[in-house]
Amino acid sequence: MPDQFIRTRLLIGDEPLEQLKASKVAIFGVGGVGGYAVEALARSGVGTLHLYDDDTVSESNLNRQIAALHSTIGQAKAEVMARRVQDINPNCQVEVFRIFYLPSNADEVNLSQYDYVVDCIDTVTAKLELVTRCIALQIKIISAMGTGNKFNPSALTVTDISKTQGCPLARTMRKELRKRGVHHLKVVYSTELPTSPLCPVELESSTTSGARPSSTVRRDTPGSTPFVPAAAGLLLASVVVRELGQF
Repeated sequence: MPDQFIRTRLLIGDEPLEQLKASKVAIFGVGGVGGYAVEALARSGVGTLHLYDDDTVSESNLNRQIAALHSTIGQAKAEVMARRVQDINPNCQVEVFRIFYLPSNADEVNLSQYDYVVDCIDTVTAKLELVTRCIALQIKIISAMGTGNKFNPSALTVTDISKTQGCPLARTMRKELRKRGVHHLKVVYSTELPTSPLCPVELESSTTSGARPSSTVRRDTPGSTPFVPAAAGLLLASVVVRELGQF
């Protein structure tokens, strides 16, 4: 019988693949980083994926997001990725939750059901809420730090947030988490110092208007490349797969 995971099985064996199949993972944010994390988790055989995102594909996403094609502009990113997951692995139970995760709606999400949570949210308030809730519930979580305004994917690393340097988002998260009594968090971050954008740009209205709650709209627009967000997403997924599969 054909086995789409035969190449993975050759490396890790049967038992880790069964553990992955039995695992339930939530990905919060399926844009430049999260989309590639979803892709790798689906191709690794994770059995259940829950995708949390309420953003839609826009033209400015085409340079880096796996959900972004000219044919998907205007469509919900989470729904695009869910269709992709089902095409990759029809046995994966994928579910879409069209919400921007915020303190105001956090009680609607049952985090305790997950074996692992992947945080690819790009706003501090939402990240802090998700991280502190997962830690309180003793749910495994890994968090993506900033990938904008960076060029070098080889500068990405997995570490504890207490050991991060030079990343503005990590600096803010460290400070705010300490206030909440949280001193440790597994993160993917880049040691590369961010480059300042050459000039400010105005993105299409769908990314800055009523499509996103005002509390999630970013104050600045970072530059981006195809490689750094994608590499960060793949690195996030690799940690999750290795820990869930215990290999």
